[in-house]
Amino acid sequence: MNNKNFTYVLVALIIGISFTISSYFLSNGLINLRAERKVITVTGSAKKQLRSDLVKWTGMYTVVAKDLKEAYKFLEESQKKVKDYFLSKGLSEKDLIFSSISTQTIYEMLPNGIYSTKVDSYKLSQSIQITSKDVDKITELSRKSTELINSGVQFESMPPQYYYTKLADLKIEMLSLATEDAVRRAKQIAKSTGSQVERLKSASMGVFQITPLYSTEVSDYGINDTTSIDKEITAVVNCEFIIK
Repeated sequence: MNNKNFTYVLVALIIGISFTISSYFLSNGLINLRAERKVITVTGSAKKQLRSDLVKWTGMYTVVAKDLKEAYKFLEESQKKVKDYFLSKGLSEKDLIFSSISTQTIYEMLPNGIYSTKVDSYKLSQSIQITSKDVDKITELSRKSTELINSGVQFESMPPQYYYTKLADLKIEMLSLATEDAVRRAKQIAKSTGSQVERLKSASMGVFQITPLYSTEVSDYGINDTTSIDKEITAVVNCEFIIK
């Protein structure tokens, strides 16, 4: 074989080897790429019942009088009755928070239904707020506080608001439980297709739903119920798993 023919053979051999190597890496890359695309998305959830450990309640009393000084006098008398009432129920003064006084001037109405510039009376209002960990006691007081009406106080009781003070710690626990649920679901799905879960690719937290017990209410923005003592918290996580 002359030198020219030998050179042709060598070049052809190098090209052939290069093509084989390139094909191997390209094929291997495509396999890896396809493997990376074997992703399943699973939603995991967890639920838990909880009982509120803090209550906030507000009551309001109002007086109306022709004279402003007289109205303030009546309001002071009402405040004393309100204060004495709750102290008699076992609360201490530090439990009672009184708001500033709200004053409203009421003008006389003319026969044509338009208000005149002449003052008819003054309406003064003040609220009392109680925050306590004794949820049952304050709930009962909120129902019975209108007994003050019998003593001449124009009193209105607002619905109590209920909270769970360890919510931050509970949310961490709930996310962990929801993730565990997602892993279980992913393994079941992978097993049904003859695959295995290799690893978690990504996870995103959904909104928390804190609803009254046995409620079916759901919101895309999350719910934080304060109307009920007994609640249910639901946590959701969306996870992507790579399977093989």
